[in-house]
Amino acid sequence: MARYEKQVVSKKELKTVCGIPYSGQHIARLETAGAFPKRIRLGQNRVVWLLSEVEEWLSARIALRDVNVTTDTSL
Repeated sequence: MARYEKQVVSKKELKTVCGIPYSGQHIARLETAGAFPKRIRLGQNRVVWLLSEVEEWLSARIALRDVNVTTDTSL
């Protein structure tokens, strides 16, 4: 199978492949707020996200968690 440079994931694959448990409505709110990668409209009823952008977003969330853990002195 060929591996494409720009792989995309569907709304369903955000949950199954990327492990993101958000509803479609919450993802839309995050996109509007600029807190989640923007979707790509492929057709009238089909949207996808670039896998690389979703992975970068997830990595940033993990890094933010790690920074908050190391700076939390209440433990």
